[in-house]
Amino acid sequence: MDINKLAEHFARTSFRVEQVCRYVRGPGKSCDDYTEPFPGFVFPLRGKANFDFSGKVYTLTPGNVLHGGARMPLNRSVLGDTKWEYLLVLYRIVAPEPSGFCLPNMHFQLHPGQSPRLLELLELLWRSSREPGGIQAFQTETLFRCVLEELFVCVRNQSNDGEQALFEQVSKYIHEHYMDGLSVRALAELNDINENRLFYVFKKYTGMGPGKYLMAYRLNRAKESLLANDAPIGEVAKSVGYADALYFSRIFKKQVGLSPAEFRGRFRNNPYGFQDGSIPI
Repeated sequence: MDINKLAEHFARTSFRVEQVCRYVRGPGKSCDDYTEPFPGFVFPLRGKANFDFSGKVYTLTPGNVLHGGARMPLNRSVLGDTKWEYLLVLYRIVAPEPSGFCLPNMHFQLHPGQSPRLLELLELLWRSSREPGGIQAFQTETLFRCVLEELFVCVRNQSNDGEQALFEQVSKYIHEHYMDGLSVRALAELNDINENRLFYVFKKYTGMGPGKYLMAYRLNRAKESLLANDAPIGEVAKSVGYADALYFSRIFKKQVGLSPAEFRGRFRNNPYGFQDGSIPI
């Protein structure tokens, strides 16, 4: 499934939420039936189950999402010794679909991975759908589209095609917010991926992990500042994201081989100390 084409199709399709249901099934339960009269998404919350569409079997666990078409033969069976819980979001297509997909006739699985943000949006969608009133109905429609956006972005980030886009997105954020209190965990959570995946992507494109990349970028900005003005070392440290000037100085000397003051003293009045005139790194 090409996630970009799927997202584009939903962007050009008129649809509305028909129903949001939350189900819990006991271990060993199975059922032969048909899907609902509308297409929909199954969002696993806990447990494990098989959904069998006439021989095409999908194993569902948290971190995977299933799309099912309308009025399709379906066998559902709960696997393992734990309860199976999921959220089912049915939607109605209210105008002729654009060419490319026929969603009521399609079943497919997406792999967004574990996304705290997606779970949060699903909980909000569930609560909103249970409240009466026009504003709540509007919120439900808005939240479902937020759920789909988060789903599509997470799937893209989990795929090989999304690795470069993910790297560019995170590295750009680092370049724009390096002076803030960033951490690898915060960067991962901000982009709905786990820290191991973020490390893998940065290692692939830069040869270093995101933590080391952030440190290197901060220190390069610090070098520029040290040579460009006479600001105290503490101010330079804060300007590149280090609240503790002593910690900054230790990191700087360990990576550069000189303390910040020594670096400034050696290169401030010797801009041509290197043949290309560049700042030493």
